[in-house]
Amino acid sequence: MTIARRTLLLAATLPLMGRAATLPRALDLRRELDVALARHQPLVVMVSLDGCAYCHIVRDHYLAPLHQQQGLPVVQVDMRGRRQLKDVDGSNIVHDEFVRARRITVAPTVLFLGPKGEELAERLVGGSLPDFYGAYLDQRLEQARAKLR
Repeated sequence: MTIARRTLLLAATLPLMGRAATLPRALDLRRELDVALARHQPLVVMVSLDGCAYCHIVRDHYLAPLHQQQGLPVVQVDMRGRRQLKDVDGSNIVHDEFVRARRITVAPTVLFLGPKGEELAERLVGGSLPDFYGAYLDQRLEQARAKLR
């Protein structure tokens, strides 16, 4: 990616920096997963970090539209968050414990979870390839859906 393209991409995301999240926060992954599976979908979990420009791009330009327009089951986990979360196994943890347990070190990271909380497709790590991100996301969603069939 050229410096000019990178600069334009960053400039386009600056207005988004203060915008509120457009995805629901994860509260009860077991319940959220059950809802997704009832619709024959994986549960998509986006791990994000406050102030992360790439997180804003992935959330606002890819996942939120799929969630709002097509009903894709998506929840957001805050990488350093201290909010309570019920994990897939029913245990009570906080967001950053979920992140550490899943060995996630980069934001954004997108997971595609199946019936037992297993990852059905390779996770999407980072967001620095805007020209290809949509294709990678579509590919992972199709892989996850195929494993659910």
